[in-house]
Amino acid sequence: MPNKKQEIQINQTPLEQLSYEEALSELEEIVDTLETKELTLEKSVNLFERGQSLVKFCTKLLDQTELKVQQALGEELVDFES
Repeated sequence: MPNKKQEIQINQTPLEQLSYEEALSELEEIVDTLETKELTLEKSVNLFERGQSLVKFCTKLLDQTELKVQQALGEELVDFES
């Protein structure tokens, strides 16, 4: 069986134009692709780098949302288990 490398297109949409849900979905697709497809080293590295950028972007959005919630509550967040 010939060893065929998959042709994968990397999303070039600037992160700032993505919603949290879009970024997370793209990240999940990247993880799946890296785990299940045969890719060239270059394509794998490019996908990994995009994934790292998406992780940072999602974390930033979550941090901003947490701050908004804290400000809305006017106090520190408390664990739901408390």
